[in-house]
Amino acid sequence: MLEVDGLVTHYRKIRALHEISLRVDAGEVVALVGANGAGKTTTLRTISGLLRPRAGSIRFAGHDITGWAPDRIVAAGIAHCPEGRQVFPEMTVRENLEMGAYTRRDRTDRDLQRVYALFPRLRERTRQPAGTLSGGEQQMLAIGRALMSDPKLLLFDEPSLGLAPVLVQEVTRVIRALHASGKTVLLVEQNAEVAFTVAHRGYVLENGRVALAGTINALAADDRVRQAYLGG
Repeated sequence: MLEVDGLVTHYRKIRALHEISLRVDAGEVVALVGANGAGKTTTLRTISGLLRPRAGSIRFAGHDITGWAPDRIVAAGIAHCPEGRQVFPEMTVRENLEMGAYTRRDRTDRDLQRVYALFPRLRERTRQPAGTLSGGEQQMLAIGRALMSDPKLLLFDEPSLGLAPVLVQEVTRVIRALHASGKTVLLVEQNAEVAFTVAHRGYVLENGRVALAGTINALAADDRVRQAYLGG
């Protein structure tokens, strides 16, 4: 479904990605793990069009989407759930969800009800300003907003960041439920234990490069991965 080949991205004059290559097959959950500054967020932002690559290519569902505008990428079937939630605080929960469907021209009532079924708390808070929600509720809203574009591929950036353990478990449940419903997921997680719980394959990024890649079982058995990301 997604093929990234030789991706090079800069922040101003600083090279953040050094020829990153990865793939995500339809129906997979693939994890990107690594320390802060490894290039995980930059990779997602480049795939979703928020950053333009200096070199390399991005192919999605057979189409070269390198350099496409973000709205065109959303319309093509990629939704990016960003780090830090980034909800619209003064808009209601429902208005935030409706914003997630801004590229669509068809009716979205069914998708709205699916989001409410996945996150019953959002139904309860539907008229409440998003800025008054708890951190966990805002994370659910950010995921729900991404789902409203009816994506084929979901990009999740640190969905467990800053959440209490019980809410981390809820995020894990949601990712599994989305996979079971047929969604394909590329998951960025600094919390490797969360990533390795839900993913099929993974890539370890270090200093803007792919340092290791393989199945989750193979990565979990690697001494370097265990010591650096799984507590030994």
